[in-house]
Amino acid sequence: MRSSIVTVFAVCAGIATFASAARADSDKIRIGVLTDMSGLYADMAGPGSVYSVERAKADVGGKVNGKEIEIVVADHQNKPDIASGIARKWFASEGVDVIVNAAGSAVALSLVPIATQYNKTLLVTGALATRLSNEACSPNSVHYGLDTYALANGTVRALIDRGKKSFFFIAADYAFGKALVHDSEEFIKNAGGTVKGAVYHPLGSNDFSSYLLQAQASGADVIALANGGSDTVKTVSQAAEFNVGGGKQSLASLLLFITDVHAMGIDKAQGMTLTEGFYWNQNDASRAFSKAFYERFKRMPTLYQAADYSGTKVFLNVARHVDWTDGAAMVAGMKKQPIDDFFARGGHIREDGVLIHDLILARVRKPSEVKSPWDYYDIVQAIPGETAFQPLANSRCPLIKQ
Repeated sequence: MRSSIVTVFAVCAGIATFASAARADSDKIRIGVLTDMSGLYADMAGPGSVYSVERAKADVGGKVNGKEIEIVVADHQNKPDIASGIARKWFASEGVDVIVNAAGSAVALSLVPIATQYNKTLLVTGALATRLSNEACSPNSVHYGLDTYALANGTVRALIDRGKKSFFFIAADYAFGKALVHDSEEFIKNAGGTVKGAVYHPLGSNDFSSYLLQAQASGADVIALANGGSDTVKTVSQAAEFNVGGGKQSLASLLLFITDVHAMGIDKAQGMTLTEGFYWNQNDASRAFSKAFYERFKRMPTLYQAADYSGTKVFLNVARHVDWTDGAAMVAGMKKQPIDDFFARGGHIREDGVLIHDLILARVRKPSEVKSPWDYYDIVQAIPGETAFQPLANSRCPLIKQ
């Protein structure tokens, strides 16, 4: 599967590309995996996302209508300016037809107008801000996986149903964290709850002690974390050190990946409620995909990595009967395609570009309840896709006629 992969590394402000001369040949489908290969999102996306796109390529036979599929890869270093530079180069001169993953909401939002400008496809599987399918929606982009509205709708509602009425947020100071706080506040206020405050930390912080002590002093029922990746792992680990989140006060991560649970330890994550779009041990198909992934990485795949596989395969199947160089036509075709696989059960891409599919509400098991490696969750309930995501009637997407 790796024979036709070209790797592109962004170095500082410049871009050093290493590719074959065949890249200039337009008689191929070129997929660009633009992701975080080495930073705080690398475990949840990164090399695992590249592998998932490789798997999708292999599972459609490596070609579409006799045309070879080529994969190129770049590390955006969680910097929108670097991501934008790579995307422009890929679309303008290197024949890339679709960008997949775009880990990080700020990165993904920076790519939407570029895909539109060049009429290429942007398949966002690694970012969560609801703005991607609202104000920033585009005829050339698809938001494929999960978003901050669905996270708040699932996890915040579950906490409120358990009698938790007041919240204090520790959030990442960038697009995703701000969007998750905003969407959560709406659910809290509509349920008669209160928000006692919020503090925002830089991406990739190391010391969360001051934020945790401020949250503890607020007296809120819930200290809600609106961050991700290694930031979440560090916050939860340091909360345990300072004994924050015990007693009447609950510590809740509004975005929690299975790789986060593994990194922080089941003893620290136990009892947390989370909203998920994918769990490796949910059914035979998810277990089969995850077993092969585990053999490669010695860890289970995340939602992002499962979405990379599913979304790429949908793109390639649509490319059998639509001009894959025409991004708007490809996205229109994807919106007509029913999706029913181990990731998106009974799914479809709505007019605003968001993938509608069933989610789950899960609880992290106690250490004594874990009977096999990585089997960390109890599934509390299914959340139907039609109720999990923002109603289309509330959409702020310019593509939707109100």
